[in-house]
Amino acid sequence: MYQGFEDLIVWKRSMKLTKELLPIVQKSFNKYHPLADQIIHSAISIPSNIAEGSERGSEADFARFLFISRGSCAELRTQLILAKSFTEIEYDKTYADFILEAQEISKMIYGLIKTLKTKQ
Repeated sequence: MYQGFEDLIVWKRSMKLTKELLPIVQKSFNKYHPLADQIIHSAISIPSNIAEGSERGSEADFARFLFISRGSCAELRTQLILAKSFTEIEYDKTYADFILEAQEISKMIYGLIKTLKTKQ
């Protein structure tokens, strides 16, 4: 059993994704762009909802917030696909890499949801 959300690998990976993605998004869009704001919001939402749900006190609440987090993964992937069409900047970590990582995180979240559901 984990001690807190900080121990969850899926939370750590989603934090890493967010930390790596935000500076690239900010550089990709030279000026304010609503899509950049949406990408940032979605990325932040993934680990935030994992954390909030884990502290809610029930496995049902935790699962509900995990579904929200998983939805944020899908939202982020969609926004990154759109963003790639607006930017032509190359970085060490490409948009495709971020999309793949968001897919993996989504799968991990789903696995955690299934684990919670079997405990209920």
